[in-house]
Amino acid sequence: MTFYTYVESPIGRLLLGGDDEGLTRLHFSSGSKAQGPDPAWVESAEPFAEVTRQLSEYFAGQRRDFTVKLRPAGTPFQLAVWEALCRIPYGETTSYGALAKDLGRPDAARAVGMANGSNPIAIIQPCHRVIGASGKLTGFGGGLPLKQALLELERGERRLF
Repeated sequence: MTFYTYVESPIGRLLLGGDDEGLTRLHFSSGSKAQGPDPAWVESAEPFAEVTRQLSEYFAGQRRDFTVKLRPAGTPFQLAVWEALCRIPYGETTSYGALAKDLGRPDAARAVGMANGSNPIAIIQPCHRVIGASGKLTGFGGGLPLKQALLELERGERRLF
């Protein structure tokens, strides 16, 4: 059974989804990748108490690493990219090409970008830390201003609470 809840945050309402095995999604309620719950899902905040607490700590600048159990669904390549996202240090960025090289696929920067763009667990699998080779911000499901705000939060340049 899939559960969901909405949590309010300083960057807007977030949709959390998951099951007994872990968090399967964290989506923005606005932006190009905004999603809502499937009609078959059951609304319940209880399964998400820990992730909600950790997100609050993150937005307050008190948490750098998340310890909630994740269970994203994707291809083996997507899963490898999403795992690699979690290894990008807090407050740092990398490029799609550098991430592809780290995965042993130096010619797969475009594929890394596609996998990054389909990341089902935003913020916790920190796709916002991936930028273009030129150092410019590139696409983000929550919008580029939100990506910039998250990066500034992590560099200690902005408070969200």
